[in-house]
Amino acid sequence: MEAQAQGFSNPITTRRVLMGVLVAVVGLASILVPWAFYVLVLVVGLVSIYELDRLCEIKGQPLVYPVAVLGVVGYILLTALQLLHKWEGVLLAVIVVASFGIGMYGEQKGYFARTAYTLLSVLYIGKLLTYFVLVRQVDGVGAWWTLFVVVTIALTDIFGMVIGTLIGRHPLTKISPKKTIEGSLGALIFVTVAAALLAVCPQFHLTWVQGAVLGAVTCLAAQAGDLIESGLKRDAGVKDTGSVIVGHGGVLDRFDSYLFGGVAFFAMLHVLGILGMR
Repeated sequence: MEAQAQGFSNPITTRRVLMGVLVAVVGLASILVPWAFYVLVLVVGLVSIYELDRLCEIKGQPLVYPVAVLGVVGYILLTALQLLHKWEGVLLAVIVVASFGIGMYGEQKGYFARTAYTLLSVLYIGKLLTYFVLVRQVDGVGAWWTLFVVVTIALTDIFGMVIGTLIGRHPLTKISPKKTIEGSLGALIFVTVAAALLAVCPQFHLTWVQGAVLGAVTCLAAQAGDLIESGLKRDAGVKDTGSVIVGHGGVLDRFDSYLFGGVAFFAMLHVLGILGMR
């Protein structure tokens, strides 16, 4: 969806491409081994919650950080152990009580906001990341479906940037001025077609219609996730959430679209009755 892009001769762009390829290779390879994938999701969650805490600190109200970390670890670990359905209520209760309890030892001004931000951050990072673990755990096709959703979201970012750069003229929203309507619609069209073609592969156990719907909804959700994170950065007055990934900014900058894309994909598996048939 980017309306502007630097030429490939620019070293920053070259580093961006190389780092993007490296991240993709590591991510896709981890899908083959369930626990390697779960560890990667956990690392993404922990770095993201750290970066989100920095954004909140810039705004003048940092999270109750130990509780936020505990919440993210708890969500991902319980999901990996297939225990979240049993213990999520307890986990949420602990997070709420701990946020209010530990939060009162900070400054009195901002006490409520501090606890509210902490709970929201755990749900935003920890809860939403669990849907990738849930998809990976589906018997027989978990690895293939995880590949499907990861590739779909990655193509959303790629097509949005390329098409927006080539023909983007109309800004999509003030939240992220470089995003364009042309880039957004172009990504939706190309990703929907790509997902339909990908679904034809028998390993996915999907029809081309199911693939198209999954691709379209996941693409829209991924774009929404990107815009929401852009809104958080604009509110804090920063360009990137960090500098961990060279050329891409922070981990949250790189995986913002995955947070909403993953839950949308999992939800559509239920809406379309695909999970119910397994």
